[in-house]
Amino acid sequence: MSDPTTRFFQALARRGHETLVEDATATMRFELTHEQGVDRWFVEIERGDVRVSRDGGEADCVFYGSRATFDRILGGQSQMYPAWLRNEIRTDGDVRLFRIFGRLIPAPPGARHPRDFGRERRRVA
Repeated sequence: MSDPTTRFFQALARRGHETLVEDATATMRFELTHEQGVDRWFVEIERGDVRVSRDGGEADCVFYGSRATFDRILGGQSQMYPAWLRNEIRTDGDVRLFRIFGRLIPAPPGARHPRDFGRERRRVA
């Protein structure tokens, strides 16, 4: 069984086009450390078309951190922005891409859309 980070990037590669990032054209590289070394993932977004590879290369933004931290983010036990503030994730380059990439992270387990929450509150009242 693969780890959550590998599953996430593989699933992201299969998406192909993602409407949440249609306003973006950028490249991002992720360097995630673990006991056996460093996993590198390269994400290219061109107006919503998302491509993922294991290649390195120049990127508009590079994310550095541990695979364990990224696994916790993907599992909903942590969030990207607070992890960045705690220096668990570092970035080089265009830091605005940090926010754009955050749109691609799945919602934590049990999360609900704010509109659904509002509808439920109105029914109870």
